[in-house]
Amino acid sequence: MKKILHQLYRSQVWRSIFRHGLPESNRTRAEAVFYNFFLHVHPTKVRKRSVRFTYTWGLGGLSFGLFIVLVLTGALLMLYYRPSAPQAYWDMKDLQFVVSSGQFLRNLHRWSAHAMVAVVFLHMLRVFYTGAYRPPKEFNWVIGVILLVTTILLSYTGYLLPWDQLSFWGISVGTNMIRAMPLGLGEKVSFLLLGGNIVGENALVRFYVLHCFIIPVAAIMLMVIHFWRVRKDGGV
Repeated sequence: MKKILHQLYRSQVWRSIFRHGLPESNRTRAEAVFYNFFLHVHPTKVRKRSVRFTYTWGLGGLSFGLFIVLVLTGALLMLYYRPSAPQAYWDMKDLQFVVSSGQFLRNLHRWSAHAMVAVVFLHMLRVFYTGAYRPPKEFNWVIGVILLVTTILLSYTGYLLPWDQLSFWGISVGTNMIRAMPLGLGEKVSFLLLGGNIVGENALVRFYVLHCFIIPVAAIMLMVIHFWRVRKDGGV
């Protein structure tokens, strides 16, 4: 068996895909990481203590995993949802009582969103208490703070989409708080978010676009920069 695997690793087909030799030395091991699409985001060398589970608790990976769950479940929910009044409310009811496994899908999306907010917050605490924000990683710390804000915004913009009483008054309270911003900015920001002065169908469409496209795309771009900086800064 070992001989067969050795021949496979040495074959032209294998080398054309992975483009590096057997991991027989530090150099070939480094090449295996550097030339692999899925592994190259990791540094070729890391400190042994930084790969201990008790050092990071896997919070960064859990945050990314929850984001993937949210993207997949959100895409499935979009197949049954129409961002218009009053259809949005009845679509939520259909998901709850009519669509097969619809309630499970919606709850999986909702609880994953709650879990992501908590896990990202704990991830930031871990980084702070272990001093992982210190130079040369201070820029990545700023990116992490922005990602935390982005996570909260994703949770908040999804709050209006069920179009029920809880959603309506939750968004009403939030936008009224925004109106308290000084220098007249509050009125402008609130009008921009709601598409008017009241929580209506314009607000529903805008929150839908923010929740399903604008903020997720921004989050993905920030995560790419975040992962890249982890590599450039020498790992965790």
